[in-house]
Amino acid sequence: MKYRTVAVSTAAALAATALLSGCGSDDGGDEPAASGPASLTYWAWAPGLDKVADIWNKGPGKEAGITVTVKKQASGDDLVTKIITAAKAHKAPDLVQAEYQALPTLVSNDVLADISGEAGDAKSRFADGIWQQTTLGSDALYALPQDSGPLMFYYREDLFKKYGLTVPTTWDEFAETARALKEKAPDKDLTTFSSNDSGLFAGLAQQAGAQWWTTGGDKWKVAIDDPATRKVADFWGGLVKEGAIDNQPMYTPAWNKALNTGKQIAWVSAVWAPGTLTTAAPGTKGKWAMAPLPQWKAGENVTGSWGGSSTAVTNDSKNKKAAATFAKWLNTDPTALAALVEESGIYPAATAAQTGGALAKAPDYFSNQPGFYTEAAKIAQGTAPAAWGPNVNVAYSAFKDNFAEAAKTRSDFGPALTAMQDATVADLEKQGFGVSE
Repeated sequence: MKYRTVAVSTAAALAATALLSGCGSDDGGDEPAASGPASLTYWAWAPGLDKVADIWNKGPGKEAGITVTVKKQASGDDLVTKIITAAKAHKAPDLVQAEYQALPTLVSNDVLADISGEAGDAKSRFADGIWQQTTLGSDALYALPQDSGPLMFYYREDLFKKYGLTVPTTWDEFAETARALKEKAPDKDLTTFSSNDSGLFAGLAQQAGAQWWTTGGDKWKVAIDDPATRKVADFWGGLVKEGAIDNQPMYTPAWNKALNTGKQIAWVSAVWAPGTLTTAAPGTKGKWAMAPLPQWKAGENVTGSWGGSSTAVTNDSKNKKAAATFAKWLNTDPTALAALVEESGIYPAATAAQTGGALAKAPDYFSNQPGFYTEAAKIAQGTAPAAWGPNVNVAYSAFKDNFAEAAKTRSDFGPALTAMQDATVADLEKQGFGVSE
């Protein structure tokens, strides 16, 4: 369930024009979909997808004469590079599992087909903020949402009670809670700011309204150093600077120990957090609870995302209609969605599948909170749209480089954010993309 590279949508109709790409191709997009029997290849990394495909092959696929073979791949940048290389040689598979933030890169390299004609009526099955990420803000549809990672607030219920803390509903309350804990228990931290996790930072910026990449005409505009993101950076940087929270990265033995011993008593994470806590803090099972992410404005229900992927059809497919039919079944059919949850362990993007079935019960780690997935589904409905561009990997790398030093020295985060912006713009220009101020 933990796809720790961010998710959500792209504003801008970038994908509609090849002018936005430094390496677009004129090949592969106009070939009509084949009819009749079809054998499709699906590159994916989620576990158990071959078992889900078997359900298709023995049922709807058999009736339609469409067989799908899943070929396991690496995730992240490795798959993006591999699929672009294959597409340039016109040897891409029919379908590919693509993280949301990778879609602009794949579209600008002419890898993905527009399947709006075959699957566009599926829009009502997904939250608006999730659906938009697969359209890139245009009238086209480049993938079907598969899973999502809405952000939430996790906290040690027993320790909050012990120290007389109230679960924060706003970020101002979050800051006050961090300070109150330090006064009562100086050896403990509410949480940490992790410079290793660019995806989490992107999701927090998304919640605040950031639109990191947008387009106008044939040019990209990068707004990583915008007021929304700067508000987030200043907020977390301020807490680190005053020592109200820790400044150590997550996903380390030291971080696991802090969670397991109660040195760190809260965690801003995504819906997949129970799986991580099970291994990171096994001794605290049943002591945690989940709540909505603190809001910038009291009373709102807005969240960001950390993780998630989609199912896309490639321009190289000789059977685009058949591939789109499978992609739609995989991500909207109740039987398929139930299998995705059970076999692949994902949190489905389709809203109807976010409660009931395998998600009717809370995660075992959260057996003390039986309504876990009911609450999660409500939170997921408030997923905000975000804007991705063709060089997310560069922005994420710049985040790690620059925020690591700022967090370590407890210095202002502003210069680190500016450096992240500058590195992203410079890379776009180096690739040959038009960039506007």
